[in-house]
Amino acid sequence: MTTEEYAPGTPLDDVDAVTLPSLIPHRPPFLLIDRVVDIRAFERATGIKSVSLNEPHFQGHFPGDPIMPGVLIVECMAQTAAVLVVASRSRQGRGDGVYFLSIDEARFRRPVRPGHELRLDVEKLRQRMGFWRFSGKATVDGDLVTEAVFTAKLFEA
Repeated sequence: MTTEEYAPGTPLDDVDAVTLPSLIPHRPPFLLIDRVVDIRAFERATGIKSVSLNEPHFQGHFPGDPIMPGVLIVECMAQTAAVLVVASRSRQGRGDGVYFLSIDEARFRRPVRPGHELRLDVEKLRQRMGFWRFSGKATVDGDLVTEAVFTAKLFEA
């Protein structure tokens, strides 16, 4: 642990849309989360995504019956996890990269539609040698819509 890292479980400040680009490399239209709240260093975080009909994937998925693609919901979880990793490691953001490696046990329970607010709860299962394993659950109004276990790799700047 470097002197810049937070102690595990330390509550961290919420990350808003203005701050997100300083922590992860994603940019619109592929910056899919709006903010990250309830961050506990090295343990868990919650991403928030307001789903809008103006998002480009709704043009073709599906015309007349817009449903957010499940893979994008999992990507929202991965972006939330990346914020958790980078924010936990540094008070300033050092330019570290967190790259998605695998998705396991993905389950898609209910459709997510424009107008929904997606809540993305991610929890670290384990961390070793730069590899991070997470459990993620996405809910709308308290109802489970997607869950997955996924792995990411930290590349230090």
